[in-house]
Amino acid sequence: MMESLLGFGVLLTLIFLRVPIAFAMAVVGVVGYAALSDFNFTAALSISARRLLDTAQDYGLSVIPLFILMGNLVSRSGLSGELFQASHALIGHRKGGMAMAAITACGGFSAICGSSLATAATMSRVAIPPMRKYGYADSLATAAIAAGGTLGILIPPSVALIIYGVLTEQSIRDLFAAGFVPGLLGILLYLGAVRYVVWRNPEAGPPGDAMSRAEKWRAFRGVGGILGLFALVMGGIYLGIFTPTEAAGIGAAGALGIALKRRSLGLAELKEVLTETARTSAMLFFVVIGALIFSNFVNRAGLPEHLVELITGFSVSPMTVLLMIIAIYLVLGAVFESMSMMLLTVPVFFPVIHSLGLDPIWFGIIVVVATEISLITPPVGMNVFVLSGMLKDVNSSTVFRGVTPFWCADILRLGLLILLPALTLWLPELLYR
Repeated sequence: MMESLLGFGVLLTLIFLRVPIAFAMAVVGVVGYAALSDFNFTAALSISARRLLDTAQDYGLSVIPLFILMGNLVSRSGLSGELFQASHALIGHRKGGMAMAAITACGGFSAICGSSLATAATMSRVAIPPMRKYGYADSLATAAIAAGGTLGILIPPSVALIIYGVLTEQSIRDLFAAGFVPGLLGILLYLGAVRYVVWRNPEAGPPGDAMSRAEKWRAFRGVGGILGLFALVMGGIYLGIFTPTEAAGIGAAGALGIALKRRSLGLAELKEVLTETARTSAMLFFVVIGALIFSNFVNRAGLPEHLVELITGFSVSPMTVLLMIIAIYLVLGAVFESMSMMLLTVPVFFPVIHSLGLDPIWFGIIVVVATEISLITPPVGMNVFVLSGMLKDVNSSTVFRGVTPFWCADILRLGLLILLPALTLWLPELLYR
């Protein structure tokens, strides 16, 4: 127990010293494992090398670079602007409608991209100029995109759900099905947050211009390709036609076909997309491998077993334990980057949840939603800093101030998912059980 706590302390020190988290977790994992084995570094390096090779050769993990490639190709195709236009055609003429259109477009883009930061960055370029044109308050405009961008971590295909599945050996197909309804619930609650803001201050989100029927038809026709691609990929997974890996390959090929048809992808752009995909995939693989090496040390030190014994000794209910874990996530989210927090905590908390008999798929969605909240939680909210970095005339305090109603909506969603597990488990049980 003490050895693992000491290891966590060293790891946190290295992270605060700005050592890359993948390297920090790997070093602490190797040294800690060796220390528990009478400083047998040969054994520690051997088991770490096996982890590295097994992870690199895992066929199931090929889903990560393929979905990243699909998202990058879709981003290059310029479909983000057409998603916003289609959403604008539906609700842009209402009070706060442009902000609601940005959130809906973020949800649609997340369904293909799978990355929160990429969603926030892409949609800020598309949606901020028209919202400023109509006189939207910067606090509402930026907060809507910062919050909408967090949907990328949950709405399938989600890299965070894939990594959770890898760390806990859970079905990625079941996780994708479980994330669908909570993702839609997040969109609806964010729309409600916009309505609340414009109810309090109508000048923050004036209505946009209504589109004619012909303009609406053109806007909807422009997103036919991306909707068809999403239906093919996720429908194939949900119906059991494709495995997640096969669906990712089909999605990447479909995205390439869309990009070529739209003539938005030359050789230079293709090279850039492939390079960015390789860079992002390599970064994620290094972090996952580092987390798995660190988990070797944690498990060898017996931390999960000690936690289970401690919790059993207090005779508290499983729900109380879950609420304590969520409280830890919300506190850590204020100072940790979301993916780092997830990789550090899941190997420790998952055995506890498993021993209490709680559903691992449900817990995975709870973890991802709690991690999602950290993306807009001060002082480290990554989506907020992405926006303030791209919009030089908007400081982070303005975005944080505007994002408060959306943060409250997230807390409400988290509470609903805890109280009503059926919201998460209904679809996977309907499809697969």
